[in-house]
Amino acid sequence: MGKESKIEWTHHTFNPWWGCVRVSPACKFCYADTWAKRLGADLWGKEKDRRFFTDAHWAEPLKWNKEAAANGERHRVFCASMADVFENRKDLHQSRERLWGLIEATPHLDWLLLTKRIEHVKKLAPWQTKWPKNIWLGASTEKQNWLEKRVDHLLQHDVSVRFVSAEPLLGQLNITPWLANATTNKDGINWVIAGGESGPQARWMNPAWAESLRDQCNEAGVPFHFKQWGHWAPEALVREGISSRAERVQLVGRLGEKIQMVKVGKTKSGRLLDGSTWDQFPRIA
Repeated sequence: MGKESKIEWTHHTFNPWWGCVRVSPACKFCYADTWAKRLGADLWGKEKDRRFFTDAHWAEPLKWNKEAAANGERHRVFCASMADVFENRKDLHQSRERLWGLIEATPHLDWLLLTKRIEHVKKLAPWQTKWPKNIWLGASTEKQNWLEKRVDHLLQHDVSVRFVSAEPLLGQLNITPWLANATTNKDGINWVIAGGESGPQARWMNPAWAESLRDQCNEAGVPFHFKQWGHWAPEALVREGISSRAERVQLVGRLGEKIQMVKVGKTKSGRLLDGSTWDQFPRIA
């Protein structure tokens, strides 16, 4: 949990528990599992226990809500960075019910519920027609086939913000058919996050995939957020101080140009896409 999260698109992170099960290719090198193991916690897998927390932990969002209210602000809370809120296990139901009450008790916090199990939302969430206004519901996707499996489940819920997190982005995505469009009054996805994979085993992301998502969002008037390049970046962005022995791969860009990607680590790779940072967020009344 963090009051001031290092994740670029949120203010805070809150985990009702730790632990999960891998369900799709994006999970292959799960950062949360790696982090938990560094702390001596073996929590990933169907048969593994989950880690639960004390009342003091659950009280933190109430403090954030009070601070936001006092400052006349809204703060975003990512829930959950070390778990999946919609993992369907009996031992999680009590904490999940407690989470729903916490969300309703913190109206000055916007809760970002991001899941790879969007198909479980209808069964596990208590709100079927009228959702709290401070919930943003998101589906994580990495390739077109996973987008198509998940997006209809996302769109059936009437929430303030529907978003897609394409991180790690592992292939080209055509998301245009499901994007909201203010010009035509079309309802749909209100926000898109994209980014590459971090960690020493990270897979590269073709710049063309991120550029295409940005352009699709711009065309529809949907906010786009580019979180990071991850462990790999275009060499043109990070020429200084790169070892000749650094791992490289040559890709083909959108215009047929050759792009040299180099493995330099998340810190050095940065967040610039076409020379700009993309920190757009949906506007909420």
